[in-house]
Amino acid sequence: MSSSSEQPASLRSEQVAQTRAALVAAGRRLFGEKGFRATSVEDLAREARLTTGALYHHFPTKTALFEAVFVAAHSELMVASAEAAKGATDGLDELARGFDAFLDGVLQPDVQRILVLDGPAVLGLARYTELDERYAYAVIVGSLKAAAKAGTIQIDDPETATRLLLGALTRGAMLIANSSDPLSTRHAVAKSMRSLLSSFSP
Repeated sequence: MSSSSEQPASLRSEQVAQTRAALVAAGRRLFGEKGFRATSVEDLAREARLTTGALYHHFPTKTALFEAVFVAAHSELMVASAEAAKGATDGLDELARGFDAFLDGVLQPDVQRILVLDGPAVLGLARYTELDERYAYAVIVGSLKAAAKAGTIQIDDPETATRLLLGALTRGAMLIANSSDPLSTRHAVAKSMRSLLSSFSP
């Protein structure tokens, strides 16, 4: 009895997850290519091969879908940053490598448009900051505390320092996105971020 009643529920759950994934993938493609304003709900539904009703069933507004796309793209960059940090010599090198990977991600036009150009405007500054910090904040605080414990850096308030570093990284991403020479700007931003990190050295 229980297995037969559970199966439809698990199938429904799988279908819901697949539909949601299709919508997020469609949003990633269209928001990344055309931007938020130029992408209609009808465009998104067509790209996902769904009806607009199905879209609204999962996401009450176009902004809600954009937020899911923003989180997915941000999460991808965090994974890439964590991967790049492997093999670091210490906590500061770990952060520098992670920041480098993030800045490399910002060079991708779709990531740039979603995270840097449209993100603050679509989500609003408060929500944008909240989502921007959701995954990165704890990681950076942890790295700073580990580096301080190891004696690599001297820092009194790792929480505030983390928010300042994230602010610098976000502004650096904006510089890259609006630059006529994104690659050179990326290198300049990375160099400045490393200088900021090295200022914590005792």
